[in-house]
Amino acid sequence: MLLVSVGAKAQFDAVFTNSWALQSFYNPAAAGLDGLLDVQAAYSMQMAGFENAPATMYVGADLPVFFLSPSHGMGAGFLNDNAGLFSTKKIYVQYAYHQKLWGGRLSVGVRPALLTEGFDGSKLDVNEDNDPVFASSEVNGNAFDLDAGVRYSYKQVWYAGLSAAHCLGARITMGDDKTYKVEVDPNFFVTGGYKLKFRQPQYALMADAIMRTDLQAWKADLTARLAYEGEKLKMYAGLLYSPTRSVGGLLGFNFHGVNIGYSYEMFTTGIGALHGTHELVLGYQTDLNLFKKGKNKHKSVRLL
Repeated sequence: MLLVSVGAKAQFDAVFTNSWALQSFYNPAAAGLDGLLDVQAAYSMQMAGFENAPATMYVGADLPVFFLSPSHGMGAGFLNDNAGLFSTKKIYVQYAYHQKLWGGRLSVGVRPALLTEGFDGSKLDVNEDNDPVFASSEVNGNAFDLDAGVRYSYKQVWYAGLSAAHCLGARITMGDDKTYKVEVDPNFFVTGGYKLKFRQPQYALMADAIMRTDLQAWKADLTARLAYEGEKLKMYAGLLYSPTRSVGGLLGFNFHGVNIGYSYEMFTTGIGALHGTHELVLGYQTDLNLFKKGKNKHKSVRLL
């Protein structure tokens, strides 16, 4: 046994089942892409019913920088992820540049961030007290982080993207004497989606996919939503599927730019269907382009 070295790794990045609604979170190249102020929030409760189960909260916003050019986008966000005795916080700003290409738009983005990791050793139950391997109090540390991405979208019909998180391979040391260390390996995300319109223009079928990998393990999520897009009210309902892992359902509506959505993901193996993931997403979109020509243009009824 002394001659055998065993390594163990766990997922570090937060996983949202509504990844299709959080485009700029997974890829900084999506910042300001729609030409709107886009405010997003999400709260995910994983492994419901278990003590100290993972819980993740995210708030972010992005918008086009019209005083420079609609080709520029920027944003900022905050993530708080708690799992067991560990807590991860991420504060970031991001920038994206959009260029028309082949009838669509090619986007590239970069996201510098401050990554903070914490561990509450005061709640740890060990056989021996004062074991130097485990912290006996709350310890924290932080490091500079960097994400980047590229994305191509074609006329709101389909899109594809590739992004990388933790490009610098952050190493976070915790404690006053820097005894404890967390190593964060780069993670890669491949995204894509397609919108199929029916003969009645207010109905559409939307399919989205995301694959996450650290080049050692991978996880893929597929979602399909049937959407109704009225002039004021928009609604959707759909299914999600993660191969060999889980299935679930999602639904939501959008009224005057305010989007509210809910999803439940139940595991097909392991802990079973009753201890799945509850997730709530909130969003708001509005046009802030004060420089748009004809924005406040009116015609007299006498000249119609």
